[in-house]
Amino acid sequence: MPEKLNILLAEDEAALGQIVKESLETRDFKVDLAEDGDKAYKLAAQNNYDALVLDVMMPKKDGFTLAKEIRQEDDTIPIIFLTAKSQTSDVVEGFSIGGNDYLKKPFSMEELIVRIHNLVQRKNLQKNSELLTIGSYLLNFPKQTLQYEDDELVLLTHREAHLLFHLVKNKNQVLDRSLILNKLWNTDDFFASRSMDVFISKLRKKLAKDDSIQIINVRGYGYKLTC
Repeated sequence: MPEKLNILLAEDEAALGQIVKESLETRDFKVDLAEDGDKAYKLAAQNNYDALVLDVMMPKKDGFTLAKEIRQEDDTIPIIFLTAKSQTSDVVEGFSIGGNDYLKKPFSMEELIVRIHNLVQRKNLQKNSELLTIGSYLLNFPKQTLQYEDDELVLLTHREAHLLFHLVKNKNQVLDRSLILNKLWNTDDFFASRSMDVFISKLRKKLAKDDSIQIINVRGYGYKLTC
């Protein structure tokens, strides 16, 4: 029998938090519930979780601040934001600080469960990935690091590492925008598309020491890494 997935749920709405907790537990999850950001941070530091489900608006410490602090310690744990916000800037910020997915309230439990499973499976697949050469750079995908020749290692965020990995795997070919958005963001909507553009810009800067490397925007189709 497969092990139960261990989830940290941070939600300050007591009734909603209890409903989500109990619903996940009936589907063979183990769930710790925190009603504020401070308690959630302490639980994250003390336990090994398979994924974090964080409400954005919480007392003491909001979800974005909490995620930033957790990402300083762990670049790989999947993070899903629960939010009532729909502004583009809020969603892009969530992805930019290391969030892997987001759900707008109200949401269905079935959708939350599917997204948790997809992110955990993706993380597990990373462990079997190899070192990749990109011009004068070396990408260590499992460790999420990038190194130029003998320079110091540059740490990549969870999403930067994933995006670069897929670009390299499809080197000199167009990486379909919609396919990669659905694979890494679980949606190809406007918010995710904006977020992807932000990460592409970050990767271009981190690869700037090798002039032979380019990430080209193929309008209407996606991106292509050439080297």
